[in-house]
Amino acid sequence: MNRRTFVKSAGVLSAATLVPLTGSSKAKKPKYKMGLQLFTIRDAMAKDPVATLKQVKALGYEDTEIFGYDGAKGTYYGMKAADFKKLLNDLQLTATSGHYDFSSYFNQPMDKLLSYLDQCIEGAKAIDAKYITWPWLTPEYRTPDNFKALADKLNQMGERAQAAGHGFAYHNHDFEFTSHNGTTGYDIILGETDPTLVKLQMDMYWVVRSSNSTPAELIAANPGRYVMWHIKDMDKVTQDYSELGNGSIDYIKMLSTIDTDALEYYYLEQGGNFATSSMQSITDSAKYFKKHLRKYL
Repeated sequence: MNRRTFVKSAGVLSAATLVPLTGSSKAKKPKYKMGLQLFTIRDAMAKDPVATLKQVKALGYEDTEIFGYDGAKGTYYGMKAADFKKLLNDLQLTATSGHYDFSSYFNQPMDKLLSYLDQCIEGAKAIDAKYITWPWLTPEYRTPDNFKALADKLNQMGERAQAAGHGFAYHNHDFEFTSHNGTTGYDIILGETDPTLVKLQMDMYWVVRSSNSTPAELIAANPGRYVMWHIKDMDKVTQDYSELGNGSIDYIKMLSTIDTDALEYYYLEQGGNFATSSMQSITDSAKYFKKHLRKYL
């Protein structure tokens, strides 16, 4: 999503002006599609998903991550999965991952959770999404024993998703890094899930804010696992979410040096605290990302 400017001159250009600053006449093509987690614009998606996604495409986003799948109805944003896929195709957008409401099934029998996972697999297959992602664990379950139970569930779900042709991943927030007598929920997840079955989606904002490790350190310590990233900034005063470039996270330094060997997809995201509106925020973040950060990805 680099915004490239090509200067056309009607006048006579000197030889010096014809030498590209980069030393190459061709701009480097980004390796990854610029993605957006649609939860950022959940208000706009609820009102008019078609018009909203048209604007998303116009801003230069090429890929998306969905949320809010209705497994019982087989719908995304009120549309049947096949219709939603057609909309994506018409706009030349993709949806490579999805966040699904697995936490609501955490305390139910495993067959209920797996049955819901089967619905999610069906939905993911309909929109050609590679990854199915567990995005959240409600507060009442955030104990060491429950993190161990979660790890077991993740392994079983990863095996089932993989058998159906999909990848499976876990997305972090801050609570996974809370210490429980010297260990954390994230330690348990890392140590007790099978790396071949359960990949990881790193929310870089929450790692910077809450973990004792940096994103680069976690990636280096767990090679091959961080297949997806969420990229969002942190307000300099409140530590709330912020538009890219307005916050305190030095993404230029981070992205210019971090290991991307395992990375397959990334999504820009802002959970709230919009300066004006969600749509203006994704506009501002896209502009900053294309100008300052996309060259690293």
